[in-house]
Amino acid sequence: MQDYSFREEKGNERLAKGLGWFGIALGVGELVAPRQLARWLGVRPSPWLIRFFGLREITSGIGILAKGQPTGWVWSRVLGDAMDLAALSAALKSKKKNKTNLRIAMGAVAGATGLDLVSASQLTRSSSGQTHHISQTVTIQRSPEELYNFWRRFENLPRVMPDLSSVRQTGDGRSHWVAKGPGGKRIEWDSEIIREEPNVYIAWRSLPNSAIAHHGSVRFLPATGGRGTVVHVKISYRIPGGAFGSMLLGLIGQAPEQKVQLDLYRLKQILETGQITTTEGQPAGRPSSTSAVYDWGTTRG
Repeated sequence: MQDYSFREEKGNERLAKGLGWFGIALGVGELVAPRQLARWLGVRPSPWLIRFFGLREITSGIGILAKGQPTGWVWSRVLGDAMDLAALSAALKSKKKNKTNLRIAMGAVAGATGLDLVSASQLTRSSSGQTHHISQTVTIQRSPEELYNFWRRFENLPRVMPDLSSVRQTGDGRSHWVAKGPGGKRIEWDSEIIREEPNVYIAWRSLPNSAIAHHGSVRFLPATGGRGTVVHVKISYRIPGGAFGSMLLGLIGQAPEQKVQLDLYRLKQILETGQITTTEGQPAGRPSSTSAVYDWGTTRG
């Protein structure tokens, strides 16, 4: 199940593509019939200028539909709309003008300008961040029931995720998360469970206006050969742009997949041994000591 923000992103892209096709269709008409368009408007024929406008429409339309980020091309349409409105305003001074048709044309351009502005603004806001997808798996020598019970008590997660300060369940499947950012800054957000199957599956998503727009799931499947449980985590998240987004990137790091894998490895160590092996102060990252962080008997069940 997708987070609301990702559905919104797809809607923004569909609007931009619709404007791209509209621009191409309009541009073709301006290229092939500039004199007829001038007569309809009741202005002095300027085929070269109308064809220039048509070529601009086609170019921006192709740019929007091409693979890649269409934001810049949609903003180019806004600039082109301003040029069109200026040209139509100047045409109103023509003695042979057709006021009715000119006003129809100006109304149509004004409407297109509004849509272009909406689309460009939405794409700019959407493209200020990047969407990331993570999928990691680990096998743990514990039953699915034990793993589910540990994970479902979200207050346990800071024990295996060092960047988390706390998780507090607020009721109705919702929880409040606090993470440690660079420089001691606090990063907070709220999440809700959107699907749950006891001992098998948990899916969640962030609530609107959260610092990190994300959704994810964790699945607990019996491993073959009596080897415990396969834990499969999937996460999709978006980091906003700007200084705050840079801070979040510093928190998450440049290799989030590796960070999630390390968290799952800590989970494996805690639930299998009740402690985490550390490498602090040792060359070549060899395990040297253990730190007891989990008393299985106090939270089980």
